[in-house]
Amino acid sequence: MDARLEQLLEPRYDRVRRHGPERANEEILRKARERMARDASRPLDEVEERLRELDREWDLERSLQVNAAAWSLVGLVLGATGDRRWLVVPGVVAGLLLQYGLTGWCPPVSVLRLLGCRTRGEVEAEKLALRVRRGDFKGLDEGHSASSEGPGWG
Repeated sequence: MDARLEQLLEPRYDRVRRHGPERANEEILRKARERMARDASRPLDEVEERLRELDREWDLERSLQVNAAAWSLVGLVLGATGDRRWLVVPGVVAGLLLQYGLTGWCPPVSVLRLLGCRTRGEVEAEKLALRVRRGDFKGLDEGHSASSEGPGWG
């Protein structure tokens, strides 16, 4: 794999990765490396299809939000129609979302990571590598530089 593409996968400062289970982080990174190595020899039509798949992939944040909303609604409905003690569920969910917003971690994040759920940044890194493979950025580093001679620079 091209060293520049490998750099895309290198973990950066990321609250989810920092607080998440190391085993899950390593597994997600290992799978991303395998996909990128495989993608290096894919035909361009398969690259296009993989980019479409990645556009549809749910990231960790979306999964967390949908699950939190679903559990909150279940707690509200059960609390309103049955035992009022179910109303504690939306309160717990709100507390977990607050914890996630402040720290980048809450217990459901660890579960989602262990299930292989990736952050938006991890998905975007794979998409960028595919766009490089597709040739989207060819020529950008050749003969292009910001200078005082260009329009609007002087």
